Amino acid sequence: MNGTIADVRCPSCGAPAQYNIIKQEYLCGYCGGTVGTKEALAQKKGFRRLQQQKIKESAGQYRLLQADCSGCGATLVFQEGEAMASCAFCGRALVRTQYLASANLPELILPFRITREEAAGCLEDWRRRNARKAEAKHLAPLADRLAGFYLPYELVRGPVHCAVSRMDGGRTFHCGGYVDNVFVNCSNQLDNLLLDGMEPFELDDLKEFDFSYAAGQRIKVGDVDAGELQRRVADEVSHDYAPVVQETLETKAVTAQTDTSDILRLPVLLPVYYIAEGETMAAVNGQTGKVSVRAEKASHYYFLPWWFKAILATLLVSAGAFGAFCLGGMEVTGALLIAGMLALILFIVTLCLFSDTVHNKFRVESGRKVFTSSGGPLRRKNGTLVQDRREIEKPVTPPVFFETLEGERRPVALDFAVFRRRLRMAALAVLVLFLPVIVALFLNGFDFARLELGGSAVWFCIAVPVVPVYLLKFGLVDLYENPRIYLITDKGRKKRYRKQKEKGARGETLRMVLRALFVPPVSLAVWFAILSFCVMCYLTAFGFD
Repeated sequence: MNGTIADVRCPSCGAPAQYNIIKQEYLCGYCGGTVGTKEALAQKKGFRRLQQQKIKESAGQYRLLQADCSGCGATLVFQEGEAMASCAFCGRALVRTQYLASANLPELILPFRITREEAAGCLEDWRRRNARKAEAKHLAPLADRLAGFYLPYELVRGPVHCAVSRMDGGRTFHCGGYVDNVFVNCSNQLDNLLLDGMEPFELDDLKEFDFSYAAGQRIKVGDVDAGELQRRVADEVSHDYAPVVQETLETKAVTAQTDTSDILRLPVLLPVYYIAEGETMAAVNGQTGKVSVRAEKASHYYFLPWWFKAILATLLVSAGAFGAFCLGGMEVTGALLIAGMLALILFIVTLCLFSDTVHNKFRVESGRKVFTSSGGPLRRKNGTLVQDRREIEKPVTPPVFFETLEGERRPVALDFAVFRRRLRMAALAVLVLFLPVIVALFLNGFDFARLELGGSAVWFCIAVPVVPVYLLKFGLVDLYENPRIYLITDKGRKKRYRKQKEKGARGETLRMVLRALFVPPVSLAVWFAILSFCVMCYLTAFGFD
């Protein structure tokens, strides 16, 4: 892509500057100059003022009309003499007035690459490939209504900043990245998912807007207010970054707050062929020929409350254990008793496991699927449209995480689920569960025949439910609250960061231990626990005789 209009320019040599996520600024690859994010925004503000003046001057050269829909409120601009009696988006009547040049029209445009007839052919090809779908059957009589529109979007490019966290943890991580060629729909009447389905677009043909491009086409005027548009931009960026953030934090239960104040937002008109008739909606990308069709019936998604998940998991595991005991030859009464005891412990554990999703209450959400065509964009070669085999991939630059280390904000890589840390946690859990038994073996010279497990019954009753709960609610949370941090150098290499130990930390730990042992009333409980543990170890090692 050349993308010369949307590029940020180096003030020294005029060459395009590329954003460097590590340094958080634009760098010129030609002379090494830098452009700050605020300076980049100022560049585009100047361009937009000049372009808006050009649009007002060129509007007087064409006889244009404006039509306002009496139903959905859509506003269209088109050439005088074109027959338009009803709104293409809702079917209601249109009220025509003389067009007066306004500041609502975008300054950039992507011209149509394919004709209406070719777009109809793309839609017909989708119908043949999906003949069994109800949408394909209902689109057949509507093919003649396929109409071309320049739809209002904002082209979003620039740095973004996100504050993300796991829903089962309290720590917030900060990451930054760069979004490139993200388009955000600026119309209230159109289905966002339907339009997303026909993306992406190629920016090779991006032009400064001129009314000559609108000859024979209709222009939809944007009608989304600034607040809603800002929300849509943030949602679009969060959606694009979600897979990377979820992979890094190793969970889909992630909350994110996105700051898009430093991005470049350039209004642009995109070419689209559109049909809307009742529940039947379809769109064809006027540049690439990609087809997007909205499902006529909504799909329903059910969300269960966290406590119901805990009950369901407990019942399933307990029932499985009961069946295994019976198949192993155990009597039904004994199997039922053991499975019931297991269920009690499991219920405590699963309650703790699922309690990090307390926001999930029982609800039903509905949405419509979007069906799209396959294959790459259509390109005209020797007057004939040829489809590329390779589809266009939406460019998403992976975000980089940042940590404030020793008072300096630095780019880092985070590593959470290290195998050795998990293995150490599991070994520690086994050690705690069988600690009295292990000590008892040392006391009786590893005489397994003399072991009396009943001596540790109290320990087991406490440790069996507590240890899994601790691992799930504190051990794993601590694992994700304190990741391993690797510094990222300018060359992209990683180096392990090790935090310097604070002076006096060991001394403070020692003072805490001494207070617990010798300062009442806490010391009384500590010594009682130590004495009880010693008695349990002795009884386990030598029995009750």
